[in-house]
Amino acid sequence: MSWVKKLLIVCLVGFFAGILTIVAMYFYVRNDLPDVATLKEVKLQTPMQVYTADGQLISQFGEKRRIPLKLDEMPPLLIQAFLAIEDTRFYDHPGVDIIGIMRAVTVVASSGDFSQGASTITQQLARNFFLSREKKIMRKIKEVFLAIRIEQLLEKDEILELYLNKIELGHRSFGVGAAAQVYFGKTVNELTLDEIAIIAGLPKAPSILNPIRSPANARNRRDIVLTRMRAIDVINEQDYRDALAAPITSKLHGAQITASAPYVAEMVRQQMIEQFGEEAAYSEGYKVYTTVQSQHQQAAKQALQQNLYNYDERHGYRGPVARLWQAELDTSVQSADATAEQQPVFIETDRPEHADIIAYLNKQQGIEDLMPAVVLTVFNNSAEVLLASDQIITLQWNGLKWARAFITDERQGVAPKSAAAVLAPGMHILVRQQDEQWQLSQVPAASSALVAINPKNGAVQALVGGYSFSQSQFNRVTQAKRQVGSNIKPFIYSAALEQDYTLASIMNDAPIHQWDDNAGIAWRPRNSPPVYDGPIRIREALAKSKNVVSVRLLRGVGIDESIRHLQRFGFTASDLPRNETLSLGSASLTPLELVTGYAVFANGGYLVTPFVVDKVLDEQDEVIYQHLPQIACSDCQAQDAATDELAAAADKPAEDTDSEQQLYELFNTMQQETAAEPETTEPTEPTEPLIAEQVISSQNAFLIADALTSSVWGGGDWRKGTGWNGTAWRVQRLKRRDISAKTGTTNDSKDTWFSGFTAATAVTTWVGFDDANRSLGRAQWHANMGQDQSAGTESGARTALPAWLDYMTEVLPHYDEQKLQPPTGLSSVRIDLASGLLSRSTDHTSSFEYFKIGTEPTQYSQSSVQQIYFDNDKKAEPDESELF
Repeated sequence: MSWVKKLLIVCLVGFFAGILTIVAMYFYVRNDLPDVATLKEVKLQTPMQVYTADGQLISQFGEKRRIPLKLDEMPPLLIQAFLAIEDTRFYDHPGVDIIGIMRAVTVVASSGDFSQGASTITQQLARNFFLSREKKIMRKIKEVFLAIRIEQLLEKDEILELYLNKIELGHRSFGVGAAAQVYFGKTVNELTLDEIAIIAGLPKAPSILNPIRSPANARNRRDIVLTRMRAIDVINEQDYRDALAAPITSKLHGAQITASAPYVAEMVRQQMIEQFGEEAAYSEGYKVYTTVQSQHQQAAKQALQQNLYNYDERHGYRGPVARLWQAELDTSVQSADATAEQQPVFIETDRPEHADIIAYLNKQQGIEDLMPAVVLTVFNNSAEVLLASDQIITLQWNGLKWARAFITDERQGVAPKSAAAVLAPGMHILVRQQDEQWQLSQVPAASSALVAINPKNGAVQALVGGYSFSQSQFNRVTQAKRQVGSNIKPFIYSAALEQDYTLASIMNDAPIHQWDDNAGIAWRPRNSPPVYDGPIRIREALAKSKNVVSVRLLRGVGIDESIRHLQRFGFTASDLPRNETLSLGSASLTPLELVTGYAVFANGGYLVTPFVVDKVLDEQDEVIYQHLPQIACSDCQAQDAATDELAAAADKPAEDTDSEQQLYELFNTMQQETAAEPETTEPTEPTEPLIAEQVISSQNAFLIADALTSSVWGGGDWRKGTGWNGTAWRVQRLKRRDISAKTGTTNDSKDTWFSGFTAATAVTTWVGFDDANRSLGRAQWHANMGQDQSAGTESGARTALPAWLDYMTEVLPHYDEQKLQPPTGLSSVRIDLASGLLSRSTDHTSSFEYFKIGTEPTQYSQSSVQQIYFDNDKKAEPDESELF
């Protein structure tokens, strides 16, 4: 037998032996191979995204960052980069690259090194979905068989699309879309060539090749990718050289947040976990649309933060964050308060190099819009400071003159006369920009909350739970139960209107001295300020926030009946103390609970339930949850009442022509109302709207809302010397007649509130310290700040109202002015302002007042006063039957 035949036999034996070996290996691992058909319906783990109602991204939740993309949404150069470095013959092989396998086998046989890879993109996909990354022969065998199965099941483009969305690329980013965002803060279509090469080089070892952990390793790997791309003519020589020369500029980026509402996002996260479970919430790619509007939310955040800055600055500067080096003012040359033009001289010790200062600043964290800075040079009325960006900025006198020293919450130091009285070189300070100027600043010590809801359905329009979510995740809107002060009074007055009181009832605004046997002391509730007007109408007492009138109304209604009435607004009985302090605001409520109560007055008497999640979409943008709110719909109930009246009239036998005429007129009126409604071609919902519970009458709601407009606009005639202001008179700045509002301040100014509403929005703000025992204090007059400054004891009008006012200034233009419309069941009669009785006068001594029909005064004023509600200082007591 010739050697040729022998060689042929050996080859044939080897070939069949190889076939048998492959078949044997397949049957050996067959039962361990997963079903690749699952790739047809694969669901990539995608984080949950939370949006505003107008589609702005608020936050993203999930351990894996992924932005799924279609293949045609990826730039061709990005695809070519991955093919060049990972699998050049991807579109030519059947899932396994024989040449690559032979190369790997040769390396293993010669060196025993298993690090040489030969995996195609299809094999990598099989490993990523079904196998581990361990480098063992058996895993490799399974990988080969799975790759062949995948190639039989899917098209090449489908495989590549799955791979580019599935591949792990470091820093919890999976897929090229997430990697572009995480490393460069860009979409894939915004990437440059060198950035594309960096990302394409990551699959080999994402933890050590990523540009954040090791720029040097990332550069080396990038250059290999670029060289490979140039070798197969994917890029030209010039692009290749430009990309090689590009610096590595990468930092960790979060999701592209376009609306700041972290407290809202956390509320959504908790609700989604409760509703769908933690695993599904974090990985199913849900898109949650909230009820907040991005413009309103931004206005709320800015209003709250600016108000806290203003409060903090009028109470004084607490000093620098730290001192990098010592610098003492040379008093032999100039004193700290000198007014001469020469520059102050400082004796500096151990001043570090410029680069060391920059390195220090880069390690410091800013908060919100506060940026860390180091003072370099101080002049008489300005200072130069260095930012972490190596930018030197100038703090002008207008940004420094506020910074008198903080002594206590009640006291501040003298007003500074020069920059040297405030700053010195080496100080680590915080600065921010305001009105395009740099300003010395500090992290506010006080806290605040602001929430706005739609009174018609409870949808949260804006919500800010504190100065900074990064500083404190405690949501003061939903979690902080604080005493509400005079913000409780509209609810006390509402209870009184359910009894024998009207807005024209005359109360005795005089001091109360009541001995308390239990405490062994006299209880003397006082007005704030301690001004007493004697006989006063209830409308005016509410507008002026008269404390003693509120106490007397509580006594007139009774504590238990008052509590039962307050519970109608959604308040919990345990939060309402069963004693007379309730009338002055000792109840502890959250801002969300309080604004929900005020919404009842705004919507005609209905208790709506606040909500923040409007709808939830799945990965296919199909709605899987739609919130159906209960709405305040007085028109709906009016229509139902009219329908019932028509039915009752139709069932009633006609007794005379008058009843027949009434029936005809009622039917005709309903027909006209129906015809007046605009026609629509929109499909109607198959279900009726959910109607909120009406907890007080529409008449009661209107009377309180209307009385609260007097808190804004006051009453009387200033030309005749009888004019007066309500506590919310500053709201007149908005020039709207459809606003009802109320201030609130607790004892020692520990909590300050402001609540106000229109038909379209109800808003509550709160300012106080997280330490409920700490007073907001008072601000002394500041010689540097001019006549427009806010000085005096902190209160609802001085401390909480400005944030409310700034917010409403931005959002009210979005709503048409809707003046209060009295419901049926009310009458309007002219009364004498002094007595509350009917009046025949038409001058400044009289005015029209609203009454529930049947409660109008029946006597005319004869220069006398109607019955004044005195209580003889008899203290109200709870019902004994309910004490135990």
